[in-house]
Amino acid sequence: MAEQDSNNRRRSRKQPVDNTYGHLQPQALEVEKAVLGALMIDKDAYAIVCETLYPESFYEPRNKMVYAAIRDLAVEEKPVDVLTVTERLAKNGTLEEVGGPGYVAELSSRVASSANIEYHANIIAQKFLARQLISFASVIETKALDETTDIDDLMQEAEGSLFELSQRNMKKDYTQINPVISQAIKTIQAAAANKDGLTGVSTGYHKLDDITSGWQASDLVIIAGRPAMGKTSFALSMAKNIAADLRVPMAFFSLEMSNVQLVNRLISNACEIEGSKILNGQLTPDEWERLDKRVNNLLDAPLYVDDTPGLSVFELNTKARRLVREHGVKIIMIDYLQLMNANGMRFSSRQEEVSTISRSLKGLAKDLNIPILALSQLNRGVESREGLEGKRPQLSDLRESGAIEQDADMVLFVHRPEYYHIYSDDSGRDLHGMAQIIIAKHRKGATGDVLLTFEGQYTRFSNPEDSRLAPISTSQTMEGEIVGSKIDGKQNHQPPTDYDPFANIQMPPPGNDGPLPF
Repeated sequence: MAEQDSNNRRRSRKQPVDNTYGHLQPQALEVEKAVLGALMIDKDAYAIVCETLYPESFYEPRNKMVYAAIRDLAVEEKPVDVLTVTERLAKNGTLEEVGGPGYVAELSSRVASSANIEYHANIIAQKFLARQLISFASVIETKALDETTDIDDLMQEAEGSLFELSQRNMKKDYTQINPVISQAIKTIQAAAANKDGLTGVSTGYHKLDDITSGWQASDLVIIAGRPAMGKTSFALSMAKNIAADLRVPMAFFSLEMSNVQLVNRLISNACEIEGSKILNGQLTPDEWERLDKRVNNLLDAPLYVDDTPGLSVFELNTKARRLVREHGVKIIMIDYLQLMNANGMRFSSRQEEVSTISRSLKGLAKDLNIPILALSQLNRGVESREGLEGKRPQLSDLRESGAIEQDADMVLFVHRPEYYHIYSDDSGRDLHGMAQIIIAKHRKGATGDVLLTFEGQYTRFSNPEDSRLAPISTSQTMEGEIVGSKIDGKQNHQPPTDYDPFANIQMPPPGNDGPLPF
């Protein structure tokens, strides 16, 4: 019996047991010792593992202290061996706590080379991540069992904590340049084969495409403007061009408007019907005809809209990945950035929170390899300046500009000088009914201005060179009867009571909280 107790004590010293969660925590004590030993026999070993391992990565408390001493010596560019580590532990007052010089010497004698140190370091890192996940799950479980906990708040906290955990443990290795060059050459060849030179998703605006070559994969594009400039109309016009006309799958996250409001504006855009008439239903026979014919261009368009209010960046991350995986979405739009939040994380200021949001959007664009377009507000500085150039937006006008400007690959301003009673530019060009799309930052190319026609009554931006859609004649022969134009052989301004232009849309089943396909 005494011998068994002695063996149990020896095992206890070798492998500490943590019963916090009812079972032994993930660990690799022998691997930890092998890594520490390798670090003390190879002066270049620390450079291999420094981005992978931290003192808290080690499960054994003694090993944490030894690695901390090794890290301090390496940072100070001092030799790392048995003697220097022992001396540093003594200086830190932790030598006896780790087991004295004998334990340090034992670690060094356990390995003959550092050949496998990178592989061993990854094992330790994985065990540490597993312990973090167990701890995370336990905390969430405890709070979920507490009946006083608000579940919605807990969901936000869980998403935030898990996001922080993934960000801390995200590590991407370097790549030798040859495969990158090969990929770049393929992109150039694809652009050469395309007559319009586009390498990204077309905006539908010719001159804008000439400058940008389309919205590029992995780019974060900020579209900003003061209220009433039409930045949402610009985004919806592009959404109509991309999803309805070009049939490129895209997602639109609207934090400001409901799905129905969003679709009403799209109908006004596509059918040339004033927004006020869309709301009150007082359409003329000609307008009912246009609605009947042109709404077909919107039906079955690969456009997925989500109007979740107060959307968090973590919810967006989850939904975006699902949309790309299930629907092949090629571009995402967000209206607008300042309405997003990063709930579940603690910030000392709103500016710090917006910084996290913009950095996360850029990271998501890179991970999914698609462009993300986010609308943003400008501060009131524009209003206090005078003259044509004074009213022109600047990068410093971006709200929380430091983070947004830094993270964005491209920053565009939607500016309508006409709003400020400015009707011509320095070149004498007429600006009545015109909008300037100002490319203020372009990481991959040129900056400049693009003039577009703005039709406010239809919430639409269009190419100036494009002729307006010709009105449909009521005498024109079409398949079937023109709904709402002639009923019982008479002109009628009202549609039949059973008219449903969206009858063919497949709505999600009850309880499905996914995005609505439009």
